Amino acid sequence: MRSSLTAAVPAALVLLLVWSCERKDAGGQPDRLLQATAPIDLSAARALIERKNAQFTAAHVAGDVATIDAMFTRDAKSFPPGSEAAVGTAALHSLTVEYLKSGVKAFTERTTDLYGTSDLLIDQGEYSVTYGPDNTVERGKYLNVWKREDGEWKIHANIWNTSPALPDR
Repeated sequence: MRSSLTAAVPAALVLLLVWSCERKDAGGQPDRLLQATAPIDLSAARALIERKNAQFTAAHVAGDVATIDAMFTRDAKSFPPGSEAAVGTAALHSLTVEYLKSGVKAFTERTTDLYGTSDLLIDQGEYSVTYGPDNTVERGKYLNVWKREDGEWKIHANIWNTSPALPDR
């Protein structure tokens, strides 16, 4: 009896320790970052995200606000350079309308790295956009966080900023 009690007490203490150390968010729910997620085929995911990026950039050139709006999650956030964050559908719509007023003539994004899980993907890359009456060319880098919403990958958060101008040759 004593030996089984001796083995049971440490096991119970370990279980108690593990249970008490479970991280909770502000609402008392387990921290999702600590939960396992299903693996994902990153090469297939990259091909899909590259197609979505092509759709996103083409919609900017076409001035297709509805397509751009539909590519964001309902609670998406965008962090444009030199501006406050745009949070939610209405704010993102306004940001897109204002951005398109610059007259986007060409826009490309090139994924340089993609990583993530079956829940979230991080698309890291470079962009080039031509806009305005003087055909200003801006080059920079971006991060897009993609999240599944209603079974489809959508942009949940994005940020971009301009790279230094290329030296004249």
